[in-house]
Amino acid sequence: MGLPPMEPRTCFAPVGKPPGGPLSCPLPALGLHRRRETSFARAVRFASSSSRAGRHALSAAVHRADSRETTVPGDPAGRAGAVATADGSEQSGEVGGVADELRREAEEALEWRTVCSRVAAFASTSMGREACEGGGMPVGRDREESQELLDQTAAAVLLPRPLDFSGVEDVSRIVSSAVAGEVLSIRELCTVEKSLRAARGVYEQLVDISSAGGSSHRYSPLLVLLHNCNFLTGLVQKIESCIDCILSLIRDQASNKLQSIRSERRKNMENLDFLLKGVSTGVFQSGGIDSPLVTKRRSRMCVGIKASHKSLLPDGIVLGISSSGATYFMEPIEAVELNNMEVRLSNAEKSEELAILSLLTSDIVNSERDIRHLMERILQMDLASARGAYALLTDSIRPVFCENNKVIDSNEESFLVDIEGFCHPLLLESSHGKFSSPVMYGSERSNVGAVNIQSGVLPEGATVVPVDIKVGHATKVVVISGPNTGGKTATMKSLGLASLMTKAGMFLPAKRTPTIPWFDQVLADIGDHQSLEHNLSTFSGHISRLCKILEVASPRSLVLIDEVGSGTDPSEGVALATSILQHLAGHVNLAVVTTHYADLSLLKADDPRFENAAMEFCVKTLLPTYRILWGSTGNSNALSIAKSIGFDQKVLDRAQEWVAKLVPDKQKERQGLLYQSLLRERNILDAEAKKAESVLMEVKKVYHEIHSEAKDLDKREAALKAKEAQEVHQEVKLVKSQIDVIIKNFEEQLQSASPDQFNILMRQSEAAIASIVEAYRLTQASRQEDSAHQSSYTPQVGDQVHVRKLGNKVATVMEAPGDDGSVLVQSGNISVRVKRNDIKLIRSGEAVNSTSSFPGLRGKDQRSPGVGSPQEARKGEEIAYSAVVQTSKNTVDLRGMRVEEASYRLHMAISGCRSYGVLFIVHGVGTGAVKECALRILKDHPRVSKFEEESPMNDGCTVAYIK
Repeated sequence: MGLPPMEPRTCFAPVGKPPGGPLSCPLPALGLHRRRETSFARAVRFASSSSRAGRHALSAAVHRADSRETTVPGDPAGRAGAVATADGSEQSGEVGGVADELRREAEEALEWRTVCSRVAAFASTSMGREACEGGGMPVGRDREESQELLDQTAAAVLLPRPLDFSGVEDVSRIVSSAVAGEVLSIRELCTVEKSLRAARGVYEQLVDISSAGGSSHRYSPLLVLLHNCNFLTGLVQKIESCIDCILSLIRDQASNKLQSIRSERRKNMENLDFLLKGVSTGVFQSGGIDSPLVTKRRSRMCVGIKASHKSLLPDGIVLGISSSGATYFMEPIEAVELNNMEVRLSNAEKSEELAILSLLTSDIVNSERDIRHLMERILQMDLASARGAYALLTDSIRPVFCENNKVIDSNEESFLVDIEGFCHPLLLESSHGKFSSPVMYGSERSNVGAVNIQSGVLPEGATVVPVDIKVGHATKVVVISGPNTGGKTATMKSLGLASLMTKAGMFLPAKRTPTIPWFDQVLADIGDHQSLEHNLSTFSGHISRLCKILEVASPRSLVLIDEVGSGTDPSEGVALATSILQHLAGHVNLAVVTTHYADLSLLKADDPRFENAAMEFCVKTLLPTYRILWGSTGNSNALSIAKSIGFDQKVLDRAQEWVAKLVPDKQKERQGLLYQSLLRERNILDAEAKKAESVLMEVKKVYHEIHSEAKDLDKREAALKAKEAQEVHQEVKLVKSQIDVIIKNFEEQLQSASPDQFNILMRQSEAAIASIVEAYRLTQASRQEDSAHQSSYTPQVGDQVHVRKLGNKVATVMEAPGDDGSVLVQSGNISVRVKRNDIKLIRSGEAVNSTSSFPGLRGKDQRSPGVGSPQEARKGEEIAYSAVVQTSKNTVDLRGMRVEEASYRLHMAISGCRSYGVLFIVHGVGTGAVKECALRILKDHPRVSKFEEESPMNDGCTVAYIK
């Protein structure tokens, strides 16, 4: 039977959530080309529920199973999800249910839900947070879609600032209500209009960023999401023209009829109000009421009148009586027709408003597909931004997908999986308290093997040990052995989690560039599956799960099995585990298992598809190091671990005697000596490699410094010339300003002085000006003297000099001038040859860091009293800030923001504030997180002179004084 054609791939499949969410669409099953139930599967099922005798036939059944397995024709990738049964019929539902169950259990074992919740914290929209929560982050259904997700994340990482998604709301329920035939309210229509407008704003932000950077290709994965979307500008303008969303009212110009009705109603109300005010005034003047009263009762306008004076309104209609009975609310006979007209016009207005709302609702129904498509793309944009923010804060690196059986370089070892220094994100977050760098190295490695990763709590002082995962292309099964609490299961989980993160477009907290295949399924059997409800023992639950995994696994699947074959007789457990691993080697892309069975490590000798790995154990401290040794076989070290936790020594001694009986002493001794020798050799090689790497990094650093200095010499020379010209200009400007001050003072004193004082004032001013000119002349003479000394100066070895082309850095002369006049000088780690004219001798007693260009001008004390520089005039005075008056321009509102967004907004506000201004920061109180962040930024920011609360009664606002 042929398979139905595949649906076009326009969205991504959410993991861990059923269809129906914002990204739901018809999805084919992932890698579920079902095989016939083999003899092996039947034997395993029999073993899980029957007696021990049923398990003896397993090994032979495995070898007979292959010949009867079939796949669905035309589905080599195994994505159709159909079951080819013996009679040729297809049963996709049963296998799909099993696959979904296994997928959910694997995600739970790998803490995928918790990782998704971490990313949800960086989502800006409610749609994004809902999509991530509960482990529902979308993943690619094939390698191409996962590659697109990675491209989007990479583009989000490069954004110079986060995108603003404010205003985007989840309108799926509103659209669904409209499609169901409900008339949308004004608030719902405004929500749609606001979301559509905000969606266009997101696209315009991205276009502006691309245009400003001049490299739009960097952001093309994000631009393409919204490039061909219909932003429904016409619908937005139509809603805006019909509805005032600020006042939540339908505008008069929404229709000509509504405008006419409202105009006529206003005129009628004016007439009615005029009439009733006149009647009420007449009643008041007649003593029928204490003050004129016009009100509304039973939707009709009326006047108030005392009960004893109701005869003043003959033929009036009583609409109500006050609670005391003393006041009647009566409708005069003259107002009946006007009230009737008001009721008719009010009903007509409501009918017309309902018609307008129905028309706008109909427009939304007609645009349903475009609205949903646009919101889906906005959701993908938000998720990409969240993944990018998470990658930046965890210092993660973009992974790449490898090709199966691809030999990259014949001279280099080719790896199917190559992840160096991977750290579990949850442990990484716990160890740092905040995200800063992917690995924390410590002098001592504490015992963190027994930590529950999902809890996210590490013991005090614990550090995260990065794990290296390297699996060759020819390897199909990896057998990890080693001590209990040594990190075997954590290493296996790290590989599974890395696969899920890569499929979802997330970067990995690792070193260099991680390489990993695209696995269609990640199937895991981790933990105890004992169930009293289903009458399953520990072993039965374990073997039942393996049976299901073998049914749905495909050649592109990743299978993770913890303690394979455990929970039963060791001899039968080894036989069963061997058969299972040999079966997996021929039917999955990669299987990783942990075990304490030493016999499973011997499979590598006869089958190149097997690889061994061991968790390192320190025999000195009797503690695991959590480092994985590829190609090695580890011991369980059960007795050593028992001793380290304080087990009874007598019991351990008896156990050691039994070990001596079971294992020959010589063989054990040789194995231990060989193992320790290999460890010492590896440690020596690691130390040499680190030393060589350190030397290489130092050489590269010196090279880059020299290259940068040589490259910027011309620029530095031009900058120095410009700086010197600017300094001269500033000195001339300063001299001129001082002379202007003297002349101004002279003119002011001249107006109030007597003729006898004129000569005295003139001489004082001339003396002051002469002192300034003399100071400037001495400065020029000093410069000429320095120039003459420079031309006659012969550098000597050991002289301290300023090097002009190195930014006037201080350097030491290393060699006397050569024939070409060049001098070798050294500044720090940099040695360079410069011309003799480009260096200046530092005289004894001269300050090395002196920056004065006119020492004569600044050093003279010959100025007249009252004449000084502007800096001297301001010295000791308090800086005058602008008036402390709060306006919209000098206020930044951080309420309702997350800490990261509030921090970014506050930094931007401080940077944009003018000098000597005030800034009002409205942070509120709430949980105190935003306030604490704001006060910390104000305390450390170099532009903030001081800050204080706005008032003792308002601790939700802080005033900052900007330098």
